[in-house]
Amino acid sequence: MAQTAQLYRMVTDEHICPYGLKSKDLLERKGFSVEDHPLTSRAETDMFKNKHDVETTPQTFINGERIGGFDELQDHFGEDKHDPDATSYQPVIAIFAVAALMALAVSWAAFGSLFTVRAAEWFIAISMCILAIQKLQDLETFQTMFITYDLLAMRQLRYAKVYPFAEALAGILMISGALTWLAAPVALFIGTIGAVSVIKAVYIDKRELKCACVGGGSNVPLGFISLTENLMMVAMAIWMLGKAM
Repeated sequence: MAQTAQLYRMVTDEHICPYGLKSKDLLERKGFSVEDHPLTSRAETDMFKNKHDVETTPQTFINGERIGGFDELQDHFGEDKHDPDATSYQPVIAIFAVAALMALAVSWAAFGSLFTVRAAEWFIAISMCILAIQKLQDLETFQTMFITYDLLAMRQLRYAKVYPFAEALAGILMISGALTWLAAPVALFIGTIGAVSVIKAVYIDKRELKCACVGGGSNVPLGFISLTENLMMVAMAIWMLGKAM
């Protein structure tokens, strides 16, 4: 027989508490039958808080014992918590994985084959475009992080705001195969400076920094992945220049 838990969470026309929904889902996944008690107004919510001497909702009770909010419920079940400040390569892995699948899809649509030379080219170009989008979402924050390690941006701060546009331009042109005379030099320039900057900051100066490659708000460590991004641009630029000759 399933155990029963009582859940009190805020559900009003203006606000549905996301942690209340997450608490309900966690309880159900743990095999509990949930007695759901929506608090449908601010007054009802405040009355509940005063009655139980708590500052927040949701609140979960099991066997008459108050467990607490979503964080405390995770602790109760020994669940791992999400740490928004933890460093992670997940954003970069997600971008490269989706870019690879997009490149294969385009290759299939264009040639009826997944594994083509153009698929490899499109993978790098699409990755550049997605990475540029991440940076362009908040140019100011990107610039603040980028100038801490990029050698040119340290001296010419406006370069940090030009960089995402240059990366997007080169990526778009590489996808189309047009204007190689412009796309390749741009990618070669920003990729070379970026690679040298990462090598100096990480492998020579031994600095522990966050990478601005997926935007200024990321927690991706500056290191091998960042270097790979830049070397991919350099390799693509050299490849395209070689094809054009």
